[in-house]
Amino acid sequence: MKLRPPQPETPAADAFRIHRAKVDGDLELGFIREGIGGYPLLLVHGYPETKRIWWRNIRALAEAGFEVIVPDLRGYGDSDLSKDDAYDLVLYSRDCRTLVHDVLGHPRCGAIAGDVGGVVICDLANRFPGFVERMIFFNTVPPTDFANPGWYAERGLSLMPLPDGPTGDYRIRQGRDPQALIAELDSPDRCRRYLRDFYEHRLWASSGSFDDADIDFMIEPFADIRKLAASWAPYQLQYGRKMSEMPMLGPVETPTLVLYGPEDRVVPDDFVKRCEAGFRNRVGPVVVPEAGHFLQWERADVLNGLAIHYFEALKSRR
Repeated sequence: MKLRPPQPETPAADAFRIHRAKVDGDLELGFIREGIGGYPLLLVHGYPETKRIWWRNIRALAEAGFEVIVPDLRGYGDSDLSKDDAYDLVLYSRDCRTLVHDVLGHPRCGAIAGDVGGVVICDLANRFPGFVERMIFFNTVPPTDFANPGWYAERGLSLMPLPDGPTGDYRIRQGRDPQALIAELDSPDRCRRYLRDFYEHRLWASSGSFDDADIDFMIEPFADIRKLAASWAPYQLQYGRKMSEMPMLGPVETPTLVLYGPEDRVVPDDFVKRCEAGFRNRVGPVVVPEAGHFLQWERADVLNGLAIHYFEALKSRR
């Protein structure tokens, strides 16, 4: 196994206090809140993740003077399942704003996310102008400028992102055939085994990024098939799942630092080009070596340093 750049020490599983707050009727989110009183940074996980994917980032950002807010999205981890099976990108976005703005009292924040979380913070920035002051975005579906198809055509790109490569079959099964998949995953061990694949042989992460203990930590919240199945909801939207509202995933004007972990084989190779169209006020894209889909964990050293620098000017707002 190749030597990897040394990373910040991973805190113990119980290193951070879990808070709870109602965000939609009786539905509660579980979240971490460290560095209270600093400038608020919202860290949003994706799939197949929970707030635990940020374990190597929370302490460094809090010690740098930020209030670090890390929720589990509805249906994930320590957050409630929806009694009405209500899960989609806009609901995730509205939950995050309610938590940060209404519950914790922050009129503005910075945000960092990849995967599903990256799509969520784009909606958050577009839906609530001025609420997200700056973002860091990585390894997910970039915003699309549907009003400017020529920009894509001139660069040999389709207007919509191409389907995933050879590791993308999970999207079809979770989106189109969830009941059949639930029937197969009929024990906690099988649920964990299914999730383990994403951290091992699906070619999402750079080699050696996760050892067995790391993977066990990441997948433990998904041993409950109800939690695992709830996390598939975004993949079902293209197969007819009802949406509460259309997400606002057009071009983003919010200042954004775009990062790219190139060892990710689930994000299309044209990710960087699409970000150049989708973010109107961007820094980057910056390629982060020896990082893949789970960039915040794989290269926590890089992300932490960049985030501290990128959001530093906002600390004077407090």
